[in-house]
Amino acid sequence: MKKTLLIVLMALIAFGMLYAGGAKEKAPAQKVEPVKLKWAHVYETSEEFHKWALWAAEEIKKRTNGKYQIEVFPASSLGKESDIVEGLSLGSVNMVYAGSAFIGNTYGPIAMGEAPFMFTGYEHFMNYAKSDFFKELATGYEQASKGNKITANTYYGARCVTSKKPINKPEDMKGLKIRVPNAPLYLMFTEAVGANAAPIAFAEVYLALQQGVVDAQENPLPTIQAKKFYEVQKYINLTQHIINNLLTIISASTWQKLTPEEKKIFEEVTVEAARQCSNAIRKAEDDLLPWFEKQGNIINKVDRKPFIDAVAPSLKSSPRMTWTLEQYNKMQALKP
Repeated sequence: MKKTLLIVLMALIAFGMLYAGGAKEKAPAQKVEPVKLKWAHVYETSEEFHKWALWAAEEIKKRTNGKYQIEVFPASSLGKESDIVEGLSLGSVNMVYAGSAFIGNTYGPIAMGEAPFMFTGYEHFMNYAKSDFFKELATGYEQASKGNKITANTYYGARCVTSKKPINKPEDMKGLKIRVPNAPLYLMFTEAVGANAAPIAFAEVYLALQQGVVDAQENPLPTIQAKKFYEVQKYINLTQHIINNLLTIISASTWQKLTPEEKKIFEEVTVEAARQCSNAIRKAEDDLLPWFEKQGNIINKVDRKPFIDAVAPSLKSSPRMTWTLEQYNKMQALKP
């Protein structure tokens, strides 16, 4: 009898140990908190740039199994363009959209993509965006900024001058008070045609036009629509003097924390977003011409050659140049 009880007792003890071990193995893994990132830009929620930033944020979340949750802050809600670019180094933002002219202070040659008439058109820009030369400039910026990573380049559009009077030749812009972004390279165009540039924050442009603080502004057609500049400017003059680059930039502190696999995901997703957005913007530029006419605007198809000729000397020799002649020639070699 005692022997039987002893056997039963030992069996119970063994079972208890086995159960405890099994319970330990089945204990739920400790919950890992998601990494929250901030992506800032200055564009409206109705614009393609915001739409594709949201898509990229969701796609990155999906492909990293929820590890990275990116909140997109549109419409200058975290500051004007120069502020959010500075925020990459300060740690106040993790990702931004920024025009290449706005990072030219850090690495001059990268700004050349937003020089007036640097590109002959959309195809020339796309050749550049996919080129080894662009990768070379992006690497130069990464080194100069101590690690900020450019992952994609989006077509922002061809900038056109809007005004209250028609502009047909460079002389028509002499003395014209025109708003331009607060980046030095934008002055190359206004100086070449004799206009008076007024750097005004993007969020303040509509009011400045409405109140007559400035007489004109320049932006791509989709931006003119989204910001409603067409409401306070009668003429849309198709100068197409600058083709903008919109760079997707990830801060050094954020990039350095990503694993190689995560870096690949961030690059692949932002490149796809840039491709889709670029296509949408290019299509919108064509579609918007009749739309503006229906709003009562006058589309002025100017002869661009006199404007090109006015700027041409500055692209090869000018105090505004932030690139070398060799780099200029590399860019021109990418013409279609």
